[in-house]
Amino acid sequence: MTHESKTNALNLELTNEKVERIYHDWDAALARLEELPPERLDEGVEDLLALYAKDAIIESPLIPHLTGTERGVLQGHEEMRPFFREVGRRKPSLRKYYRRGYFTDGKKLIWEYPRQKPDGEQMDFVESMELNDQGLIQHHAVYWGWRGVNVMLADAYRR
Repeated sequence: MTHESKTNALNLELTNEKVERIYHDWDAALARLEELPPERLDEGVEDLLALYAKDAIIESPLIPHLTGTERGVLQGHEEMRPFFREVGRRKPSLRKYYRRGYFTDGKKLIWEYPRQKPDGEQMDFVESMELNDQGLIQHHAVYWGWRGVNVMLADAYRR
């Protein structure tokens, strides 16, 4: 990727097209999934899964909250599919998509959804994704801030 290209990287010298694609496409796929009507959720889930390697790992405190399991780790599309379906089904109104760019080393990308946004508050997260050689997400960890954790503790993670 040339420095003249449109990018959201906060460290331009290390970004590339695979990283930039995941930064844009993952956010768009999640936003779309969370807006779909229930009868179209499977379509949104498959669009999101297409960004992950078949054996990818995702870690999040939301996993046990939505699935009733003890561990916050899922591996592979078959384990992730029901979780992403629940994410789409239960998006809370405080879940927004404001962010200000990402950091990368060329394989891993990290960005924040800050609590404070220009027009109010949103749930706060940090997304950390490691890409494989094909440009798919191989490992994804989600770190929650206090505002997001309070939504989960209040069992308000629902539409």
